[in-house]
Amino acid sequence: MLIGKKIVLLVAEQFQDMEVMYPYFRFKEEGAEVVVAGTGSAELYHGKFGYPIKTTTTADKVDYKSIDAVIIPGGWAPDFIRRFKPPVKLVSDSFNAGKIIGAICHAGSVLVSAGILKGKTATAFMAVKDDMVAAGANFVDKEVVIDGNLITSRNPDDLPAFCKAIISALDKK
Repeated sequence: MLIGKKIVLLVAEQFQDMEVMYPYFRFKEEGAEVVVAGTGSAELYHGKFGYPIKTTTTADKVDYKSIDAVIIPGGWAPDFIRRFKPPVKLVSDSFNAGKIIGAICHAGSVLVSAGILKGKTATAFMAVKDDMVAAGANFVDKEVVIDGNLITSRNPDDLPAFCKAIISALDKK
């Protein structure tokens, strides 16, 4: 159970619909407070397949000290998220404070921008492999990779293992 845990789900336009909705409801089901934080460019974002999600805040208003995890979905959203300083800083500050960082699919590009991959073993969608390796990551092609407080997965098919790993890591904190 994740009662008392606060999880930030970063979103931007063109997120991968399942990579937002599956964790959102899965973590709520476990009792976590799930905060949907946008870049500030909109209050309502649409996934690649059109599903909308309304933000509850913006990344610049989230205090990393008051949260337990940051989850970054894939799709095209990471390319938009990484263009804004507040969400990238939130990921970096949260990671450095030992908070759980979950990144799936193309979200590896946000990890690159946050500068947190050097010496870490991680996975992602193959399209961002070269960027992650150039940022110092040991890239592996596995369903879920846990390296300290960093949890990564490759694609929507990995969502069950991804969410299970995040729930387990948060349950231990």
